[in-house]
Amino acid sequence: MQSIGTLLLAAMLGAAGSAAAQNKPNFIVMLMDDLGYGDIGPYGSKANRTPRLDRMAAEGMKLTSFYGAPVCTPSRAQMMTGCYAKRVSLPNVIFPACPTGLSAKEHTVAELLKQQGYATMVIGKWHLGDQPEFLPTRHGFDHYVGLPYSNDMRPTPLLRDAQVVEAPAVQDRLTALYTGEAVKFITDNKDKPFFLYLPHTAVHVPLHPGKEFEGKSANGKYGDWVEEMDWSVGRILDTLRELKLDMRTLVLFTSDNGPWLSQGKNGGVAGPLRGGKGSTWEGGVRVPTIAWWPGQIAAGSVCDAVLSELDVLPTLVKLAGGTVPAEPRIDGRDFGPLLSGNSKESPHEALYYFNGNRLEAVRSGPWKLAVVPQGAELGKAKGSASQPPAGPRLYNLDADIGEKTDVAAQHPEVVAKLQALIQQMDADLGRNGAGPGVRPPGRVSKPKVLPQQGAAEYD
Repeated sequence: MQSIGTLLLAAMLGAAGSAAAQNKPNFIVMLMDDLGYGDIGPYGSKANRTPRLDRMAAEGMKLTSFYGAPVCTPSRAQMMTGCYAKRVSLPNVIFPACPTGLSAKEHTVAELLKQQGYATMVIGKWHLGDQPEFLPTRHGFDHYVGLPYSNDMRPTPLLRDAQVVEAPAVQDRLTALYTGEAVKFITDNKDKPFFLYLPHTAVHVPLHPGKEFEGKSANGKYGDWVEEMDWSVGRILDTLRELKLDMRTLVLFTSDNGPWLSQGKNGGVAGPLRGGKGSTWEGGVRVPTIAWWPGQIAAGSVCDAVLSELDVLPTLVKLAGGTVPAEPRIDGRDFGPLLSGNSKESPHEALYYFNGNRLEAVRSGPWKLAVVPQGAELGKAKGSASQPPAGPRLYNLDADIGEKTDVAAQHPEVVAKLQALIQQMDADLGRNGAGPGVRPPGRVSKPKVLPQQGAAEYD
């Protein structure tokens, strides 16, 4: 029989452990699909009403030089692993029943947070492989609800963990479903630290705003879905306030890539930026981003430092009290000091713009050097008028955010510095082919099409 002293000690240790857990911040990462730099109020949109995001920015920090990738799979690979998508061999969009996906040898942000006692869930679009080995529940997430890839791919099933529960998914209900699942997850885990990754299906074509929002905006179906997305953000932030979790929850709102310009009225806009989805022009990869954490992030603040979704993993793990393993190597850097206002400097000497396996440009401070044509936007033919002659072309993004004026001839010393940085990356990942720093993806020998509704799990 245990003594009273032993029981008291156990109770005290349990209370201490509970207190330690309470002191760990919660994390919510909301990732939009194809939302452009100019599509929300905080970034100058007049076409779309986004009052909740306006409030989020007023209460938090707007990150004006935050980068994703040209298209969706690479962006999500970078978010989850803290690595350039090329490093983990996921540089291009993957399709249903693809034999490759996220390798089990890569650490994900969810896995590293679970080691710190976090509950983890992903709700929404995964797009890092639809085979059993590649699904979220094999990569550190306790639970998953959502589409395994883009909403224009077939079949279009809704999964819960590793089981198809609706096929095809009723897309008009997705944003409301995701939001309800998010509120439930937050509520169920309010007494312990949690990480919620919420990669929305909105606003990727085909457009599917909910019935309550359809026809309500002044910007067609695209505006309807942006406004429903804004409602979803507000519902989640209100839940945090109601549960008194707002002061210990970091919420990051961002997008995977720029707007799909060739979709016309069904696509977004890049505001002052040149280009869109599918390119490494700023409009293709610089994305609208807001960080919100009352009491920790100064209200109404703006951060112009160069940051990336690569940085999400090391930043969250550090804030959770963890350490990122030295191997396998990652490319992201902790930007916690920027969020707290203790720094204004980018943690990156350079940020590299890959399009597929090809390195197209590099940014260091205000300078961007494009060394090849930066790719036609998705849906536009190669050789379109938006492509200038092959590089190198130098832009001062602080003075010329729209990349209109090549100043390479006036600044040969800057060109030389950036070319040296490119040589460093060439020796690591390679400018075109796979360099020594590229690691293999996950791979299965006989990929299967997702089972039909109600079928057993893959396992």
